[in-house]
Amino acid sequence: MNDLPGTLDQISARLETLEKRVYVLEHPCQALQELDANPTPVHDVVEDRSFAQAGGLFSVVGRAMLGIAGAYVLRAVAESTSLPKLAVAAIAIAYAILWLVWAARVKAANWVAHAIYAGTSAVILAPMLWELTLRFNVLSPSATATILVFFVLIATTLAWKHNLTPVLWVANAMAVVTAVALAIATHQLIPFIFALLLIVMICEVGAKLDRGSSLRPLVAAAADFSIWALIFIYTGPQNARVDYPVLTTSALLLPGCVLFFVYAASIGVGILRHGRSLTVFEILQSVIAFLLCASSVLYFAPHFGGIGLGLACPVLSVACYALVLTVFRGSASERNFQTFSAWGTGLLVAGTLLSLPAFGVTLCLGLSAITFIVLGVRLNFLTLQIHGLILLIAASITSSLFGYAFHSLAGTLPIIFTASVCVASISAAICYAACKPAAGERWVRQFLCMVPAALAVFALAAILVQGLLFLVALRFTPDVYHVAFIRTLICCATALFVAFAGSCWKRRELTNIAYATLAFVAAKLVFEDLRHGHFEFIAGSIFLFAITLIAVPRLARAGQKL
Repeated sequence: MNDLPGTLDQISARLETLEKRVYVLEHPCQALQELDANPTPVHDVVEDRSFAQAGGLFSVVGRAMLGIAGAYVLRAVAESTSLPKLAVAAIAIAYAILWLVWAARVKAANWVAHAIYAGTSAVILAPMLWELTLRFNVLSPSATATILVFFVLIATTLAWKHNLTPVLWVANAMAVVTAVALAIATHQLIPFIFALLLIVMICEVGAKLDRGSSLRPLVAAAADFSIWALIFIYTGPQNARVDYPVLTTSALLLPGCVLFFVYAASIGVGILRHGRSLTVFEILQSVIAFLLCASSVLYFAPHFGGIGLGLACPVLSVACYALVLTVFRGSASERNFQTFSAWGTGLLVAGTLLSLPAFGVTLCLGLSAITFIVLGVRLNFLTLQIHGLILLIAASITSSLFGYAFHSLAGTLPIIFTASVCVASISAAICYAACKPAAGERWVRQFLCMVPAALAVFALAAILVQGLLFLVALRFTPDVYHVAFIRTLICCATALFVAFAGSCWKRRELTNIAYATLAFVAAKLVFEDLRHGHFEFIAGSIFLFAITLIAVPRLARAGQKL
């Protein structure tokens, strides 16, 4: 009898639980609302929600199937001749949009319901637009593209208020996939490309308002692919695109340029107004958009496009470095600093290559390298020094300094000493002179000193070889073994001088270059002197190498005692 009250309480609790479950099965939507308004213990909430979601899911899917059935009814009406197809098309489009509105306004606090109703709208609209455009010819490609943009705009307006990500995803995915598919099927690229560009703009505005940021890669990929397809198709042979309409130059140029300016404006607003850091997506997409824009300009306007792009790149480079030096330096966003400085360097190199002749390119890059390294050393600004080194390497490549040094020291002669090689060599020497001694510094600063030093030393050695050969040629025509011996002589003399200078000036990188020169001479003896020399010249080369091998370590130590 003592256990009777407890037993009655258990029976009462069980009956209450059973009543709740029956109510949930009969009224799933109301049960969800009551559960959200009046939370119960965790176990009961999980149990009741599982029942409510099971019943609600069947109800939502059932309504979606009814909506698809209605779309088939409209499809059947469109095939008949009883009503004008344009009127049926308008009703069908409005019907699909109503499902989108329902998806955004459904009261069920369940993302599955939003996704299913939005998916129903997409499943209704996409095949309908396909048939109305391709089969019935009721809608022109421009009208279809406008409807897709309108659909995305409605979905965005409805979903932004409550941040309904499923609605945004379904609407945008349907729109971009349909636009790309219809662009391929109709061969009318321009209307659908501009539709995608408008969707990109809508998506970028949403990202600045923290709405739908996850959609950006999907929309950007569709726009990138479409513009790349436009460039690929219209730069090919004309007989390969007989089914495509003839487009004006402005129509071909505009998509790539608009895409670049949209992302440039989006990044500018995000950084300057909202103070945000660049995302990985923004960095990659900006580069892709610039390359598509540059390709459009160079392919479709080759006469003036290269000049215009060559003038625009330095302007953009100056803008990037202005932001680096005034806004990003010392700020918390290291990524913005590094990205804009890298863009500035790349744009400067691209601008010089596009707008200047060969000598002008080397001269501009060499002067820029000197300026960057001097400013970097004065301001203790490591990034500027790194970019100056990049510009110096670019100047050496464009001037053929590497090829000149290799052919002079180990390759086939004769090789012409040009003004560009002279400019690159002098630039390397000045850049190295501007660098501070890097002994004890971390490897980055040592590398910044090593590269200009190596370029200057080997350029000097190559010039000395050419000069000595020129003097010898005034007396007699040098043979292959004469050339090999002269090269060994100059390389050994260079190693001795560099070792002593490095020790005197406390420049460890010069000492390292001296030892690297010894390794180069050793390889040269095997592959050149021993193969092509006479015995007396072979003996002379080995003697020079032996003396240098003994003297370099001693000179390195002797300089330290002075």
